[in-house]
Amino acid sequence: MNLMRCTKRRFLTTVIVLGAVPGVGAADAGRYELDPAHTTIAFLVEHIGYAKTLGQFLRASGGYTFDPETAALSSVRVVVDTNSVDTHHEARDRHLRSGDFLDAEARPSMTFTAGAARSSGERTFVVTGELELLGVRRPLTLEATLNKNARYPLGDRAEVMGVSARGKLSRSEFGMTYGVADNLVGDEVEIVIEFEARRAP
Repeated sequence: MNLMRCTKRRFLTTVIVLGAVPGVGAADAGRYELDPAHTTIAFLVEHIGYAKTLGQFLRASGGYTFDPETAALSSVRVVVDTNSVDTHHEARDRHLRSGDFLDAEARPSMTFTAGAARSSGERTFVVTGELELLGVRRPLTLEATLNKNARYPLGDRAEVMGVSARGKLSRSEFGMTYGVADNLVGDEVEIVIEFEARRAP
């Protein structure tokens, strides 16, 4: 009887230890790539105090490494095409692409990178990284919510993560000062990100 108890105890201990080892009885960390068809990178900026203008960037690419078991995030890199800015107003979009704002001809992209994130709740995270814009790098913090991580119900049934993220930046910190002094265009930019990312095979 004592031998049976001892054997059972050893078996349970082995199961617990194996379950704690990454890759054994658990999903490994994987690389996730943004799905362009389900990625929105948008912004809100105040216009002369009347209302906020909503715009978005239509082209972005990138990804990150995520471990579903430990919720560890790493190797975040997202590249946004500044020429793809769209506020549903052609003249304003041309101005935004000019040297007064994004200088898209000389700086055709901006890049967000981050090495890690910390958990702030059951499904929420704080991602602290750097944004490179107009050749200037500044810290940027995003508050992210993991909406869903599961097999996609359509197509190839790949594993897909859905995330909502929010953040703020001061564009003058990147040297983009047009309209700040006379309050024509707000300095603070609200960032709105919604995306689905597919796990690489």
